[in-house]
Amino acid sequence: MDNREKETFNYTYSAKEQEEIKAIRKKYASPEEPEDKMAQLRRLDAAVTQKATTVSLVFGIIGALILGIGMSLAMTEIGGMLGMQGEMAMAVGIIIGIIGIALVCIAYPVYNRIIKKEREKIAPEIIRLTDELMK
Repeated sequence: MDNREKETFNYTYSAKEQEEIKAIRKKYASPEEPEDKMAQLRRLDAAVTQKATTVSLVFGIIGALILGIGMSLAMTEIGGMLGMQGEMAMAVGIIIGIIGIALVCIAYPVYNRIIKKEREKIAPEIIRLTDELMK
């Protein structure tokens, strides 16, 4: 009896676990089939706009925060807490606010400039892929 119990094999099948195992394995395995041309074209096009969007968002957010600091200095008593007189705090707050406004205003031209440079850099590859796809 003891030998028979040792010889038996118990296996519990779980389709959910198998799918999870396959999904995890897929993340780490090298791609077995090359990316198709349309997917590669979409990826390249998205990479251009993603970089420009990220940089311009950083400029805009930092500018908005600096603008808020300037407004706080100009309109509240925070300047007094920092040791500035009333008029001095307002003048410094206005200057800081203008710097923040300038950064917010620069965000869109920065976006356009990055888009233009990235498109110029990636244009030959995009043209090659589109030529292959349109045949």
